[in-house]
Amino acid sequence: MVESSQDVTVVALLADPDAPTEVARRMARQLPARLADASGRHRRFDVEVVSEPFTAGTEDPTVLTRRLMDRVGEERWNIVVALTDLPLHSRGHKLVVDLSHEHGLALLSLPSLGGLRFESKARRAVEGAVLSLADAQAEAVGAGHRGPLADFTGRLSSVHQAPVGDDEAADLRYVVGGLGGYLRVLGGMVRANRPWRLVPGLSKALAAALAAGAIAIVNSTIWSLAVSLDTPRLVIATVGSVALMIGWLIVDAHLWHRAAGHSPEERKRAVLYNASTVVTVCIGVLICYVGLLLISLLWALFILNGPVFASMTRTPLRAAEYWTLAWFVASVATVGGALGSGLESDEAIRSAAYSKREQERRRTLEDDD
Repeated sequence: MVESSQDVTVVALLADPDAPTEVARRMARQLPARLADASGRHRRFDVEVVSEPFTAGTEDPTVLTRRLMDRVGEERWNIVVALTDLPLHSRGHKLVVDLSHEHGLALLSLPSLGGLRFESKARRAVEGAVLSLADAQAEAVGAGHRGPLADFTGRLSSVHQAPVGDDEAADLRYVVGGLGGYLRVLGGMVRANRPWRLVPGLSKALAAALAAGAIAIVNSTIWSLAVSLDTPRLVIATVGSVALMIGWLIVDAHLWHRAAGHSPEERKRAVLYNASTVVTVCIGVLICYVGLLLISLLWALFILNGPVFASMTRTPLRAAEYWTLAWFVASVATVGGALGSGLESDEAIRSAAYSKREQERRRTLEDDD
């Protein structure tokens, strides 16, 4: 770290590639003005965004902090805030941020901010970290003074301060705990995976689903089955087809995470990763299902002939029949999509289901095995 000159503090946002870099770049547009207003000391801030995979090969906050210390020595930065979309753990806690006031460093785990109002939480966390590191009374803040991070770690928040080991470079640590903290990290992990990308990422599965739906919508046997089904059975068909698609994707693409060791900490971490996988794939499949439902409804409105339908099913073609048929066909098409997903490569499914850093983490684990 170097001394700031002419009241200009150079802040580097060191971000992992992909989503963290995008977040950092959006944040950097307004960050200098917001920091200058919040500091109230006529201080000026220059913000740089640097994208590099600083978490490659490790999830240990202590190792990452030392990497950042080495990285700072190569540049003329006053403050470095590192952003990663990997969930970090330290001493049994889910890490939010580690700060080293001595070295002007902050390590922020973005999933710990949760999935809702993410951008505003990330901005507040970075602003609080920068102001805390820039404060001349850093030692007082590190001792528990209610400094700039106070708004971020309010009394009603699941974020709280945690002890730091004597052998660690950090001097201030915030973590999340309890069920609320678990759900918060889970939501952040799912958001980092961006489940909506699963839809365009499974092109072959979607092609198979659309083909199955197009054929089913003109099949008179499907017409008869659809009009005979009541709502509970249609719900069961939906749940079954979606569950089949989710299970097939997870098993076929080997998305299930195995604990690296037998310690309770490793098992808890594996449960967290697997929960994020299931929720991510579930959201992606549900988006696909809704899309198939709407396409099936439009296709039925275009292709079906009322007299022909009535002659085959002995039921007049009304709005309820259109909806019931489209609903049932969406379930049939989803099963076809599950079978079609077998044509996708494991790498394609993982690219659609996971963030870039999570993909690299899982490849590293496979190489170790």
